[in-house]
Amino acid sequence: MSGFLQSIDLPVWLWLIALVVFAVVEAATAGLVCIWFAVGALAALLAGLFGAGVLVQVVVFAAVSAAALAATRPLVRRMTAGKAVATNADRVLGAAAKVTETIDNENSRGAVYVDGKTWTARSADGSVIHAGERVEVTAMEGVKLFVKLCEKTEGAKV
Repeated sequence: MSGFLQSIDLPVWLWLIALVVFAVVEAATAGLVCIWFAVGALAALLAGLFGAGVLVQVVVFAAVSAAALAATRPLVRRMTAGKAVATNADRVLGAAAKVTETIDNENSRGAVYVDGKTWTARSADGSVIHAGERVEVTAMEGVKLFVKLCEKTEGAKV
């Protein structure tokens, strides 16, 4: 057996080392990072063991790596695509709301009641909006709504 190991050329050892390195890096990362190169290194290693020259080994490595990448690209896209989870929270955008706590951006205060829930609120333009006013929801950041005062009409105060 030791005679077999001694008869293996240096490029074959390099492909074996490359295969191990690519496999270890792939195992240590959360996503598909270099699995294609590990497959290419394995193919080049096998080509070297069957007596192919160094140039053929490099070509086999490049071709098999590219083919593996092309074959798994749709799978990788599906795995890495973010899956949006609908929460229906954005349904309050554009809705009318009642200010339940005076909105004062400078003091980080304010709340509105909309869609059956009380939300932390901030004024979209930075103005102070007093409790009881009717506002329109213009934006949402996390659990905070940004609102603007509704046009003044009769009965606008609630």
